[in-house]
Amino acid sequence: MAGELTVTAAQVAAIYPDKAEIVDMIAAAALTAGQPVYMTTTGTVGVADANGSGTTQFRGIALKAAGAAGVVPVLKKGHCAGFAVSAVNCDSALYLSDTAGSIATSAGTLSVQVGRVAALPDGNATRVVYIEADWLRTWA
Repeated sequence: MAGELTVTAAQVAAIYPDKAEIVDMIAAAALTAGQPVYMTTTGTVGVADANGSGTTQFRGIALKAAGAAGVVPVLKKGHCAGFAVSAVNCDSALYLSDTAGSIATSAGTLSVQVGRVAALPDGNATRVVYIEADWLRTWA
């Protein structure tokens, strides 16, 4: 899908962890840091995508890699490093991609917004991803 963000898994991290909302969950299958996740009916999390059957529900970003049945910290709300967004305008909306495990600058088959591009107050206005997963919403 055009506009997919490149992610460097080794750099994925909550920028303000004391202000972020992070929950530990169980991986349904292998996950890589930076992948968007959905929650299964058994409470585990799997790789989300905007055109998959049952996988379109965005519940956060995996902050670490995990194998099936492993514990993975999931960022529900907060600023996140590791995504290549330096060329994306601040305040641009970000969406779940039709490519499983990816985030894009345009909506996939189902429009599931996952966050926005934000700037850090570091003197360079370094651009990062701000994630806000809506656990109360059902996308259909």
